[in-house]
This record gives sequence, C-alpha cells and structure tokens, in this order.
Amino acid sequence: QVQLVESGGGLVQPGGSLRLSCAASGSIITIGAMGWYRQAPGKQRELVVSITSDGSTNYADSVKGRFTISKDNAKNTVYLQMNSLKPEDAAVYYCYAYIDSHDVSWSAYWGQGTQVTVSS
Repeated sequence: QVQLVESGGGLVQPGGSLRLSCAASGSIITIGAMGWYRQAPGKQRELVVSITSDGSTNYADSVKGRFTISKDNAKNTVYLQMNSLKPEDAAVYYCYAYIDSHDVSWSAYWGQGTQVTVSS
C-alpha cells in the first residue's frame, strides 16, 4: 500500500524559512507528478507548486521566487524549501503524488498534512 508521509512543518517568524519533506513508500513502480497544496482556515485548498517526472515545475504566483520544490528520485521524496515566509503562507500543507504501484494502477495519493504557522 502506498503512503505519503510529510514532515518539517512548524512555527516560524515572518521572513524565516522552513523545509517540508514528503516521502512516498510502498509497492511503487513509478512516480509521476508530485507537488504541494495548502489550505488555510476558511479557504479552499490551493496549488502551491508541482513538479513533473522530468523536473518541470509550476509555481503559484504568490510563492514564486520564495519557494523551491525539489525531489530525490532515489528516495521517492519531494521537498519544499520555503524562504521569506509571510503570515499569509500559514496553512496546512499537503503533498501529493501520482503513483503507479503493483497494487493500484496510476492513482493520486495525499500526505497527512503538516501545519505551517508564520507568526511573530
């Protein structure tokens, strides 16, 4: 069974940095696109950034120049480096991945979510 496990959230002051990680595990054959969404209280979940299997990225305008997505294919892990954090970046961050596994053909999987709080 495929699982995505996130880590790295927490409390940071405005202007600070955090690095989120999301590791996929299970009977994985291939991982396609991966990325991060976020959801703030009272708001819809929004795409933060995505990365395709060949490394193409798509950032939300609100995070361009501040956030960087990367991945380690050997570890089936995607990272989100968040710099110059603003109070409006505070949200629960969810990673996702499209995965082909021995158990289930291509399907979308989600992490459990990790809280990012930006406050002084």
